[in-house]
Formats: sequence, structure tokens, C-alpha cells
Amino acid sequence: MTQKIVLASNNPGKLREFGSLLGEIGLDVRPQGEFDVPEAEEPFATFVENALAKARHASRLTGLPALADDSGVCVNALGGAPGVWSARYAGEPKSDAANNAKLIADLAGHDDKSAYYYCVLVYVRHADDPQPVIADGSWHGEIVEEARGAGGFGYDPYFWLPALNRTAAELSSAEKNAHSHRGQALRALVEKLR
Repeated sequence: MTQKIVLASNNPGKLREFGSLLGEIGLDVRPQGEFDVPEAEEPFATFVENALAKARHASRLTGLPALADDSGVCVNALGGAPGVWSARYAGEPKSDAANNAKLIADLAGHDDKSAYYYCVLVYVRHADDPQPVIADGSWHGEIVEEARGAGGFGYDPYFWLPALNRTAAELSSAEKNAHSHRGQALRALVEKLR
């Protein structure tokens, strides 16, 4: 028997990624747009608070268990920025190109280019769940000045992985899922939900 849950996102890539692995443990993942759930506010300074707010919001409006993620890239030389503001680092409207341009400009003059992607996933059984299931993952690399690769999204073309000798945008979907912060967090969540 499968349990329908709502994903607090309308991102088709996330839906495929989450739906595949969570389907193996009997969860039928549906995007919040299927239920006309508007995007939740993300006013907090931490990934976990934003993910929890999104999960509670989606669960409250659908009456279903909900899963939400919050993720971003954290650059050590910039004190962890863009962090939770990764999607809107250069302001509104959201733009990967503008965000990447701002990041490269902000890093100019810094020798330390180390960075990491971070993801936190929050699963709530109901909107007021006092014990949400939380899992996280991080993926370490460094920022390069020139974009490389056509895959991925966001900061992927600038996120260099020394161990793989490629950027995240040069990896296949399967390779990315095997190594990424989101893949790590999702596998940890599945283990907790089993």
C-alpha cells in the first residue's frame, strides 16, 4: 500500500529525484502545485527552519504528510554566503546567471575558493508534527571563475569537484545523485523512514 505525500516544491527535477527513491518505500510523492499550494515564505536564516516552514505549510494546506528541502551553496571566504539566500543572491527576480555573476565578483581577490553545497530535508507526518524527520547532506568542492558543463542548474557550472576533476554541471544525473548533498540527504531520510 502506498502513502500519498506532498512535496513542498514544483521543481520537476526534485520530483523525479525524490519520487524515485521514496517510491521504493511506498511513498507516492506529489508536487504541491497539484493541490494549488502556493510557495511558503522562507524568512529564516537557517536551512532547517526554512525547510520545516515549507513542510508544515504544504501539510497544513493539503492535510497530507509533507516533504520539503532547503539547500544552497556556502562559500567559506564569504562567511558562508550565499547560504540560505542562494536562489536570490543577486535579488529578484531569481536568476542563475545573475547569482553566478555576483558570486564570482564577490570572490574576486580571495585566495580561498572552497565551498560546499548543503541540503536539509524535513518530513512531517502532519502540519503540527512535534517530531519531524530531518536529514542533511553536504558536498565539498570549490568555486571556479569560468563556467564548465551544460548540465545541472544554479551554481553547478562553477562548482568544481577536485576528486572527480569536473564541475557538478559536467556530471550525469546518476553521478550527481550518487555524490550530491541532496542525494546524501535523501538516502539518509529514506533510512530514517524505513
